[in-house]
Amino acid sequence: MDLTEYFEKTEGLGVLSTADAEGKVNAAVYSRPHVSEGDTLAFIMPDRLTHHNLQSNPHAAFLFRENGPGYKGKRLYLTKVREDADPKLVESIRRKVYPAEAEEKMGPKAVVFFRVDKELPLIGSGD
Repeated sequence: MDLTEYFEKTEGLGVLSTADAEGKVNAAVYSRPHVSEGDTLAFIMPDRLTHHNLQSNPHAAFLFRENGPGYKGKRLYLTKVREDADPKLVESIRRKVYPAEAEEKMGPKAVVFFRVDKELPLIGSGD
């Protein structure tokens, strides 16, 4: 199953991990990524710690645990390739609409695009 089909059909919990230029690690809960252009992943992100880390270190890891029994899912190793802060792009790909007050509190957002460098199952080496 390719990543587009996988993330369209599979519900679960995602965690995006980044580190700053000094190697200080951050992990944040993120929804399923948007998949485009083959295996390019995109996440909508507010201008917080995860986004800040990606300005100095383009590498990230996305862990996705599928809903249901057991430990099924994926670990994706990513490299940021670009970002776009166009509000029209953000609106065009978002899956969920938040109340205006929550939107205002989150502040500006960008769509950050990643290349998938490596894909492994949630558990094990993938061999």
